[in-house]
Amino acid sequence: MQTARNAIQTLVLLALILLAGTLGYHFLEGWSLLDAVYMTVITLATVGYGETHPLSVSGRIFTMFLILGGMGIILYGVSELTAFVVEGGMTGLLRRNKMTKLIKKLSHHYIVCGTGNNGHYVIEELVRTKRTVVVVEKDRHKVNELLDRGIPAIEGDASNDAVLEAAGIHRAAGLVTTLPEDKDNLFVVITARGLNDKIRIIAKIDDVGARDKFLRSGADSAVSASSIGGLRMASEMIRPDTVTFLDAMLRDNSTLRVEDIHVGASSSFVGKTINECDVLHSHKTLVVAKKHGTEFEFNPEGTHRLAAGDTFVVIATPQNLEQVRKKLS
Repeated sequence: MQTARNAIQTLVLLALILLAGTLGYHFLEGWSLLDAVYMTVITLATVGYGETHPLSVSGRIFTMFLILGGMGIILYGVSELTAFVVEGGMTGLLRRNKMTKLIKKLSHHYIVCGTGNNGHYVIEELVRTKRTVVVVEKDRHKVNELLDRGIPAIEGDASNDAVLEAAGIHRAAGLVTTLPEDKDNLFVVITARGLNDKIRIIAKIDDVGARDKFLRSGADSAVSASSIGGLRMASEMIRPDTVTFLDAMLRDNSTLRVEDIHVGASSSFVGKTINECDVLHSHKTLVVAKKHGTEFEFNPEGTHRLAAGDTFVVIATPQNLEQVRKKLS
């Protein structure tokens, strides 16, 4: 933050002028450090006190330069500190410190790098489905907008180790990078994979030919916005009602969602059938498919027994999905 940096620079200048005055009186006049500091302070503060000790000619000349230089720095410092407070710099600093402490407590959250067109929709969907999100963004104004909404956000370069560590990369469940340039997204992928070899990483790409490069660099998936857009346009033409239905599951908080639900080893439903699992065998939840290992089974029978490591693809409301996830995971 520029205003904060100016305020810090001003404090440094004030410290330097105080140090210069103290050393000047100490060596020119032979005063003790305490007397030299005292004389420097009353001179810069212009309180009108008398001289600590009689000054020599060189001491008086030094005092004149100290007053001229010191007053200029003090006036500049007052204006910068006032601007820092008036422009909300102090409030913003306190809010960011509070957010940093909050992020340190998060785990299994999702990190989104960039808030452009793609990043915006990623953030909105994660928030709508009640996932915890931490956003990394260079634009301070966008960061403040997210903080105003209560969404944890960090100002910085997502390809920087320290920034991703501040976002909780070691404790995160996944990372999505949606920066404008492919090369920037590639740097984020490499950095994130180096910091956490278990995190799931999704990257936006513009050049479809770069997909293999992203996968080799550590991305679990590389999504081409232009490719998805082309498929969407074809679907609008040949299956409009299906597209309308799927859109309805992405645009409203009260509508349905298609989700992956993983069965955890400690789930009380391990070994039971789908029919015996109340959150799956319910009119509020539709089981579309089951995955075990790499194989998918469409519309599994109600007699199928749940095993640790199974993944179910289900359709339900966000509220019901949350209940299913808690009981099975």
